[in-house]
Amino acid sequence: MRLEIGNKVAVLDDVLKGIVTAVNGKEISVETEDGMIFKFDASELVKIGKDQHQLSKYSDINNPFLQEKKASQKTKKSFFTKTKNEVVLEVDLHINQLVKSTRGLDNYDMLNLQLETAKRKIEFVISRRISKIVFIHGVGEGVLKSELNSLLNKYPVRYYDASYKKYGLGATEVYVFQNSDE
Repeated sequence: MRLEIGNKVAVLDDVLKGIVTAVNGKEISVETEDGMIFKFDASELVKIGKDQHQLSKYSDINNPFLQEKKASQKTKKSFFTKTKNEVVLEVDLHINQLVKSTRGLDNYDMLNLQLETAKRKIEFVISRRISKIVFIHGVGEGVLKSELNSLLNKYPVRYYDASYKKYGLGATEVYVFQNSDE
C-alpha cells in the first residue's frame, strides 16, 4: 500500500485518524482532526475510504457480512440486555465512548479514566445486586485488559472472556457474587 499526501489514514492499535501531510520514505506525518501532527512508520497506518468508520486489525472492513451487520444495528440501544430473566450491564470502555475528545490526554490519563469508569460500574452493579456486567475493552496491546483484571481481583467477582460470537475478542464478562442475606 502506497500512501500519498492527502490520504485519509487511521493508526492501527490506536484511535487516531488523520490526513497524510508528508511522506519521507517509510516515515509518514499525519495531521489529526485536532491539528496535532504525529509521525508513524507506514506499517502502522491504514488508508481509509470515505465510508469506513470503524477499523480493526482483526477484521476485513470490506466484508459484506460486517457491512450488513452494521447497517442492521439500531442507532440507540439499551445498556442492559436480558437473557433468561437476567440483567446484564454492558459497558464500552473505548476512550472515544467515554469522552468527546482525547485532546490533552496522554495514554496514562486515558487508562485511568477507563479504569475509574470500570470501578464505578462494578460498584454500581454490586450495590444494585446485578449479577453480570460485560466490559468491552477491545484488543489493542492488552494493557487495559490486564489492568481491568487487576481491578476485578479486588472485588467478589469471577471474570472470563465474554462470548466471542456476541462481542468478539475484546470483552470481559464479570459474574458478581451476591449475598443472599437480606
